[in-house]
Amino acid sequence: MNQTVIPQLRMINAKISLPFYCDVLGFSVDWQHQFEENFPLFVQISRAGQTIFLTEHTGDCQVGGAVYFLVDDAQACYDEFTRRGLQGVTAPQQMEWDSLEFSVTDPDGNRLRFASDIA
Repeated sequence: MNQTVIPQLRMINAKISLPFYCDVLGFSVDWQHQFEENFPLFVQISRAGQTIFLTEHTGDCQVGGAVYFLVDDAQACYDEFTRRGLQGVTAPQQMEWDSLEFSVTDPDGNRLRFASDIA
């Protein structure tokens, strides 16, 4: 099934946030929009078939959002992120609802949880 909802997170400084999402978490920029140079940036990024919006526009949403990503293998995802330089994150833990999960906080304070079902 195709993704039917695209979460939107607020970023304060794209020069800090985008490298975190792209270089550390492995997202790719699909497209970006800026009305003029030095205006707020709006970006669509994707990773492994999952898409989110990041926005510098203050009126779009507030810092401190959260996104729950369902992934095929949370351990493999965690391993990839740490190889790319992610620090300060706890290894995936088995949850009582039969999933393996770990959380990441982006440079802006948004929380990203990556989870997979335990087979």
